[in-house]
Amino acid sequence: MKLAFSTNAYLRFPFAEAVTRLAKIGYAGVEIMADVPHAWPAYLLPGQKQAIRNALKENRLAISNINAFMMHAVDDPRQKYWHPSWIEPDLHYRRIRVEHTKKALTLAKELGARCVTTEPGGPLAPSQTFSDGLEIFARELAPILDHAEREGVMLLIEPEPGLLLETVDQYLELRKLLRSPAMGLNFDIGHSYCVSEDPAEAIKKAASHIKHFHLEDIAASRIHHHLVPGDGAIDFGPVIQSIRNIGYDDWITVELYPYADNPDEAATTAFERVSKLLA
Repeated sequence: MKLAFSTNAYLRFPFAEAVTRLAKIGYAGVEIMADVPHAWPAYLLPGQKQAIRNALKENRLAISNINAFMMHAVDDPRQKYWHPSWIEPDLHYRRIRVEHTKKALTLAKELGARCVTTEPGGPLAPSQTFSDGLEIFARELAPILDHAEREGVMLLIEPEPGLLLETVDQYLELRKLLRSPAMGLNFDIGHSYCVSEDPAEAIKKAASHIKHFHLEDIAASRIHHHLVPGDGAIDFGPVIQSIRNIGYDDWITVELYPYADNPDEAATTAFERVSKLLA
């Protein structure tokens, strides 16, 4: 398995500086934030795309994933990560999420990334039921999955506490509605723990769908707040063994966006601890 770090912890640094710092720590790859300030696809000029390629090449880093989950550029006052969502009641506002994802998939192709992660449907509005949300989500995803297939890039759904899809079982409900070979699962170990799944068992259940992992720790309270691995309550031993048992040998990306005040310290500590787990 290969270890990467998400640039969403480096919001206060230009992309080139962020990847230089991560390469010095020892990471083999980075997850690129398809958002401000690093790679907002809607207004990324050819020269800026080439600068991303150059920074990766100079630091001998690969791309583990393009993260199109967060949308700081829209700056929705409700929440900067998952709004606008795939199931916004306002159809026109919903299109911002849809078109952003489409552009992120094309960006992934241009940069040579194999997958893009997106949010799992967003929070339900007071008037929406789970079935309503699932129907809208599937309907909006279908043409974007066609686009992903044409681009040769995987679109990975990431279950999240408090959003439409929180669990592996709910992801599998969506999968029954969408048969696209371009659709997969981004398994976030901390999220799984937050919603009271056993991450090791959930990995077994979803084995054939998992194309990328996020890793962070979570406190014993199971409150959704990303912690440096080893600072929370997750027993990573069985989880890593489960990942090995399903035959996965690709990227695991450490995601620690709450540590924007000192990302180097968080990234360094995480690298030391997770490297030992993967040894």
